[in-house]
Amino acid sequence: MAVPDYQSLMLPLLKILGDGKDHKRGDVTEQLAEQFKLSDEDRHELLPSGKQSRFDNRVGWCRTYLGKALLLEKPSQGILRITERGATVLKAKPEKIDAHFLRQFEEFKEFTSVSKPGPTGNGEDEGETPEELLETSYQKLREALVHELVAKIKTCSPHFFERLVVELLVKMGYGGSRKDAGQAVGQSGDGGIDGIIKEDKLGLDAVYIQAKRWEATVGRPAVQTFSGSLDGPRARKGVFITTSNFSAEARDYVAHIDKKIVLVDGEQLANLMIDHGLGVADVASYSVKKLDLDYFDEEV
Repeated sequence: MAVPDYQSLMLPLLKILGDGKDHKRGDVTEQLAEQFKLSDEDRHELLPSGKQSRFDNRVGWCRTYLGKALLLEKPSQGILRITERGATVLKAKPEKIDAHFLRQFEEFKEFTSVSKPGPTGNGEDEGETPEELLETSYQKLREALVHELVAKIKTCSPHFFERLVVELLVKMGYGGSRKDAGQAVGQSGDGGIDGIIKEDKLGLDAVYIQAKRWEATVGRPAVQTFSGSLDGPRARKGVFITTSNFSAEARDYVAHIDKKIVLVDGEQLANLMIDHGLGVADVASYSVKKLDLDYFDEEV
């Protein structure tokens, strides 16, 4: 079953607290996971940032919104308890509790009025938590940048593309120094090989490079030719970089040969450039913080 959105968790969570007892936050999360029959894969599905599970994030925001509406309280660290208002809401047997339902409470309305933009602050309840909305926006901006980068690279000269490949490989830790890598790439031109760089700064192994600004899909014949060019120097590792893409046959071919050949298409090339800060500039940086509960633990 897919991970439920944070609003779908509100009524089930409040019902768990409906007995009026204190409940450990972790126990409530586990009960919700069991109630929604989530698999281990569902439980461990991460947000795009990779720093938190999507389910835990949604349960967290579910608790936050119910708390802002004063339907639950946290009498001590890691403990949840239903409030008198929450018990009254449950007695009314609502079909569902969501952000729209919570707006009947002034405390929640006040909270959402200063929480723009967000799932309850922009007039649209999409079921995404603030972190998810932030990351969705980030991914959209990144995807647009990837397309811009690929289009720009295709307009550059072969010499510039060669230099770009050198700088990216050095930033990724290959090729030794930039001078070493610059001398190695673009000097071979032997049987489909555009360059040879060190795999590490000590030069313990060599990686053979082919870098092509192509528009058409790169098929198996081109990749097979590159693979064959590694036989002369008895090379075992190669990287084929293109501004276009590779056919399924080409990818299947490298997956079934003894040599280790990595295929880098235009989209992956652009993503690597973004990850390593090549050809891109920072526009803004946001540091998202959360409450440090350990700091407020007076027993420590």
